[in-house]
Amino acid sequence: MNETVKNSIKWSVSIAVITFVLAAIFSVTSNMVLNGVAWFTGLVVVLIIVFIGIFFDMLGIASTAADETPFHAMAAKKVYGAKYSIKIVRNADRFASFCNDVIGDISGIISGTASAIVLVQLAVSFHLKGGSLKEYIISVTLTSIIASLTVGGKALGKTFAITYSKDIIFRVGKVLQFLEDRFHIVLIKDKKDKKDKNKKKGFKREKQNI
Repeated sequence: MNETVKNSIKWSVSIAVITFVLAAIFSVTSNMVLNGVAWFTGLVVVLIIVFIGIFFDMLGIASTAADETPFHAMAAKKVYGAKYSIKIVRNADRFASFCNDVIGDISGIISGTASAIVLVQLAVSFHLKGGSLKEYIISVTLTSIIASLTVGGKALGKTFAITYSKDIIFRVGKVLQFLEDRFHIVLIKDKKDKKDKNKKKGFKREKQNI
């Protein structure tokens, strides 16, 4: 099987597993927070989830829009976070997939579920009857507000991501570099390193054959 296809399958399976785990964590956490709280607090939680989705969508777009060249000059001067910024840009396809598809889609699904819980809380607080006109109006209004905030926020985030892609990725690079240095958590592996390792393996095989 082609090496590219193998890597693609591995990435798809791993990202599916990660999505499953994160979706479960998000869902359980949001339900625990929303359970028994007032509708206003629940609405704040929904907005936080929406803004998490917008924020990560912006990061994903920034990684695809950023240019690798400026970070090389910064890395040459040993600027903290520059090397990790290069890693992000080189792996922009996977980084964007995680930010936009995994976190972004999970946030969208969880915010919808959380909105339904808030709607129930509103109905209980204001003694609204199920299927009444008031409940219907509140339901449509709340859904429309969440949808407009999500779409409008992502549109604004995309503009910022494209305009300030270098600054955004550099700051993310600093954070990821800190996590790696302090806690030894390697979140992104450099594609170039993988290619070099594969070349070395191929060279060794050729030597053995000779």
